[in-house]
This record gives sequence, C-alpha cells and structure tokens, in this order.
Amino acid sequence: MFTYSTRVSLESALQEVRNQNGTIGFVPTMGALHEGHLSLVQKASNECDAVVVSIYVNPTQFNNQEDFLKYPNTLEKDLELLSEFPKIKVFVPSSDEVYPKDDSYEPIDLGQLDLILEGKYRPGHFQGVVHVVRNLLQIVNPHLAYFGLKDFQQLAVIRKFSILNGDETQIIPCETLRDSSGLALSSRNLRLSEKEKVDSLIIYQTLLKIKEWRLLHSPEEVKQMAIDFFNDGALKLEYLEIIDGTHFVTLKDQWTTNGVCCIAAYCGEVRLIDNMYCE
Repeated sequence: MFTYSTRVSLESALQEVRNQNGTIGFVPTMGALHEGHLSLVQKASNECDAVVVSIYVNPTQFNNQEDFLKYPNTLEKDLELLSEFPKIKVFVPSSDEVYPKDDSYEPIDLGQLDLILEGKYRPGHFQGVVHVVRNLLQIVNPHLAYFGLKDFQQLAVIRKFSILNGDETQIIPCETLRDSSGLALSSRNLRLSEKEKVDSLIIYQTLLKIKEWRLLHSPEEVKQMAIDFFNDGALKLEYLEIIDGTHFVTLKDQWTTNGVCCIAAYCGEVRLIDNMYCE
C-alpha cells in the first residue's frame, strides 16, 4: 500500500494502470474508517485493477463548525486497516490540493434535493459535498466510484451532479452495513457511549416498524405512528419522512414500489442518519 498527498504524485502512480488499460476504482472517505467503509473498499478491489481511497475531512460540507472540529481523526488506524488490501493507493490531501487557487467550480442547481430532508436542515451541505466530490473526481479520474446507501440523499445528489456534469465515472451504490444489533455503521458512532449506542437502536427499530405497518396503513398514517413510536425513545428526532426514492416526493395516500423512510436524530450531541426501503 502506498500513500500520496499531492495530485501530481497520485497521477504518476496511476499512470502505469492507465497505460495497461486497467480499471481504477475510487472510494472517497472522511476517515475514521469502519467495516462499512471497508466493504466499499473490498467491493472496489474485487471489481478494479487499482483502488484509490481518499481520506479528507471536508470542511465545506459542515454547516456546524463544532461538528467539523469534533469529527473523529484516526488516520494511523485507518492506514493500518487499509494495509490489508493489496490494490490500494491512499490519497491524504491537504485543503490546498483539494481546493486549489485556480478552482473553476461553480455551484449547480440541485432543485428539490437541496430543499428537503438534509438539504432543509443542513443548508449548504450538499453544495459542499458536490464541490469536494467534483474536485476529487477530477484529481483521481476513476472509472468507478463507490458510495454507501446510508447517505441515501447524498448518493442521489452525486448521481444528479454526475449526469449534469457529463461525468464519465460510473457511480456504484453500496448497501448499508449494520452491527449485530442493527445500528448502521458510522464514523460518528465513535462519539457514542455504550448506553447511547443502545439508545440509538430506536432508529433501526422504527424503520422495522414502518415496514410492518405499511401493510395495513397509508404512508401518512405510518409516518405519524412512527414518530409516536420514535419519541418514546431517548433520542431527539429532527425529521422522519417517507418519500419516493426516485423522485424524493413525500408519500401520503399511496405506497410506491420504492418508498424509503429517512430519519435524522440527535443522540446527545451526535447527529445520526439512517434510511430503509419500506418494502
């Protein structure tokens, strides 16, 4: 495994792969790696000749500065975990590399995606996501890029950007990994105490209840039942919405074949998100 900090050094390392018409995969991360990240890396390794894993905590996607400052930094451990994968090239850039002075990025119109759910509660977040992903894709220029479905709306934003930008990189969605209790794996879980991890299971339990209730009730009815159920737990709910997973419109009277429930909540100071298809 090799580690690179500059665009020039990474480009040089990837040139041999390109000369041999090899396939380059890309897994962008903000570090604090867990089994969910590693499952993306494994999938990319299975499908590509070389895989770039970036580790960069992007400040432009945090609308809460305190959240940015408290984001876990476990670089030494991250590199140790990645050393198990033989095809990996780790890119650990500075902000000057990611956001050069001649950066030509211009914000794009994300439409509805920038106004609902995460877009509503974290203004500016998705523009920051699109900006950093665009710049990283320009640096790495991969054939395939892998993103987790736990950030369901973020994946939709990246897909929309890719289409609007005419980007040739194929976006590969990857299933959410959960621990044995059902808690979705997240770097933010490192900030939870053992009791808080137990308290956070109300998210998963609510998602399962929604799948059960949908057989007898409308989306609007299920949403209220789910909110009542959730509020019996210890977390503070920010939003719970049942949407069409393609068009991101709220479901009310009728279920669609790709209904998704998205939840955001606070466990103490830690903000957690999760989602699940309702079938």
